[in-house]
Amino acid sequence: MSVLFLPEVSRQFVELTEVLYDKGYLNFLDTAIEYSESLFHEIQSELPIKVHRKAPDWFNRYGKDMYYAVFPKSRHTTWYVFFNVYEVGGETIYLVRQLSNNHVVAQYLDDIN
Repeated sequence: MSVLFLPEVSRQFVELTEVLYDKGYLNFLDTAIEYSESLFHEIQSELPIKVHRKAPDWFNRYGKDMYYAVFPKSRHTTWYVFFNVYEVGGETIYLVRQLSNNHVVAQYLDDIN
């Protein structure tokens, strides 16, 4: 089983680091880098075992027939990972197509955990 990220999602982790530091959400660049890396590794290791739901049609702009999983990071921020699941040569592949948080996409989700 593999978890793969589209290039644009990989870039989102770099942008996340910049936003966290530049906007003062985290006061040290090292802390912002650690936060982004931690989220990346958590998704990579836990996505296959997370409960996932069918993504609402609004998210079809990022890919068809996607699912999403919830990754709470703090009491204020929950990350949503949107992905497809494929079977290739007997291996399950999780392809992450979009990453967002409750501050941006909560209104488009049916039920938030």
